[in-house]
Amino acid sequence: MLMVPMLHQGGYERVCLTTARVLEPFCDVTVVIFDSADIAYDVSGLKIVDIGLGVKKRKLSKIINIIRRTLRVRKLKKELAPEVVYSFGPTANMVNAFSRTKTAKVWLGLRSYDDVRDKIKMRLFVKLADLMICCTRQMETELHDNYQFYQTTTLYNLFDIEAIQREAYAQEAILPWGDEAICLISMGRDAEVKGFWHMLKVFSLVHDHVPDARLVILGAGSFDECRELAAKLGIQNHVCFAGMQTAPYSYLRKAAVYLLTSRNEGFPNAIVEGMALGLAAVSVDCRTGPAEILLEKPPTEAERQKRYLEDKIIWGDYGVLLPVMDAEEDYDIHISEAEKNMAAAVLKLLDDRELLKKYQEAAALRAKDFTYEAYVNHLMSLFDAANVTVQ
Repeated sequence: MLMVPMLHQGGYERVCLTTARVLEPFCDVTVVIFDSADIAYDVSGLKIVDIGLGVKKRKLSKIINIIRRTLRVRKLKKELAPEVVYSFGPTANMVNAFSRTKTAKVWLGLRSYDDVRDKIKMRLFVKLADLMICCTRQMETELHDNYQFYQTTTLYNLFDIEAIQREAYAQEAILPWGDEAICLISMGRDAEVKGFWHMLKVFSLVHDHVPDARLVILGAGSFDECRELAAKLGIQNHVCFAGMQTAPYSYLRKAAVYLLTSRNEGFPNAIVEGMALGLAAVSVDCRTGPAEILLEKPPTEAERQKRYLEDKIIWGDYGVLLPVMDAEEDYDIHISEAEKNMAAAVLKLLDDRELLKKYQEAAALRAKDFTYEAYVNHLMSLFDAANVTVQ
């Protein structure tokens, strides 16, 4: 049994469904969701169970909803008798843990660095989980160091690189400025954690030096504050807020550079998807994911601080890393030193075509490391260790 709250467009939703697809030849797979509204993925052929208990807004309603979801899922566990229930994300993890039965193993998927930092939930999870599956090694290390919990593994997300490349050319993305511009791009919902105000300020500096540069941001939300900031910076005609797209790869292939300015991530799928299409990656070194994607060997914390103090920019094996920027939202037009630093890295790539090509080729090569085969082999080894039946 795989469990995820909803199937909106998002990172761990995609990983959940892809996991279901790749496990079908080996297991009887059921995907349990809490609400089937606004499904953004192809679920044809999959066994989906919707328990019909969607999001509640008030605090008391949320608590009652967790209890109802827990009771419903525990009943499902007894009816379907799964050997393993693997959940994705904090809400599903809570229900999976609380609905623990004597026969179904509880595997909790930690998909964001915020999951590890939530001490109240983690203290509950370490008592109830049989295994915690992290999407980065950094998160697994913190479970060991901070919670003395060692029933862990790191399972990187999986990508069908050929499918991404096919879908990128299956239809044409229409941008307001045609195909002549030099595009920078990013994907993510309109949320404070994504740091899009930083990205707009970085882009404004890039545009000052490269007037043909354009920025595309894909993702759900109004982006009202970002639009206002773009207008203040005078770049509103050079930024496209394209919204949530069912075919995002057709937009990604139009770009030269993928940007990431998040305060933290779990494993940033979008950066790998961009790399699969040959985009050079420029990312802040947030917790967690970018360093493990863009460097052959991620540095220790001491090494990281030393390198940033000396160089300000890490020109990595597969992409460019920069220090994390201020987490506090700032929609004023003041531009920080960190934003100037990121703009300098982007401008160096755009000014040096050989360097840009080098990082685009390195990115495409690195994306191939996150294959279905490696993911399935790792899962099979986990099933074997847990004495789970597979075909």
